[in-house]
Amino acid sequence: MRGFCLIFSAVMIFAVPAFAQEAREPAASDAPVIQAAPKKPAALRADQLDVLFAKLYKSEGDGSQGIEQKIWALWGASDSATAEVLLQQSGKAIDAGAPAEALSILDRLIGAYPDFAEAWNKRATLYYMMKRDDASLKDIEHVLDLEPRHFGALAGRGMIYQRQKKYSAALDSYRDALKINPGLEAVKDSIEQLERLEQGI
Repeated sequence: MRGFCLIFSAVMIFAVPAFAQEAREPAASDAPVIQAAPKKPAALRADQLDVLFAKLYKSEGDGSQGIEQKIWALWGASDSATAEVLLQQSGKAIDAGAPAEALSILDRLIGAYPDFAEAWNKRATLYYMMKRDDASLKDIEHVLDLEPRHFGALAGRGMIYQRQKKYSAALDSYRDALKINPGLEAVKDSIEQLERLEQGI
């Protein structure tokens, strides 16, 4: 019996460090899983836009209308419900033929949310309608700084240059817009018109 106790004690002397080591080094399967923080709405919209633009480019204009509408919807979305409401109100004011009211709303919107690209684009459109071309071009630059793929802003810049008879610059802008969105039929028509004009046809 005493011999058995001595053997048992010797075994435990070697076993305890092994148990301690196991306690200090848990198995990899027991390690806590660290989950990534959920993405913010702006980041989710950016991911969705990346997917839609890839589809838009591959569509080469065929069936691109639905994709384009989804892109416009994402551009008009914001993390702020207030920003979205103000953007909608400015659009209603424009449609109602109240440019001064629309401009006042957009000035407030851009002042409060300067990173909202579609607010700049809406004001650029309004300036174009008011024939304030230089102001419109400045806002378009802000749009493209925030969203370089904004084919609407690129097409709008082409329209301004065309009105200013800067035909080469207009063609460049139209072609840039068409590279991003091959389904812009009005832009294709403008390009053809300006190319004929350059060739003296």
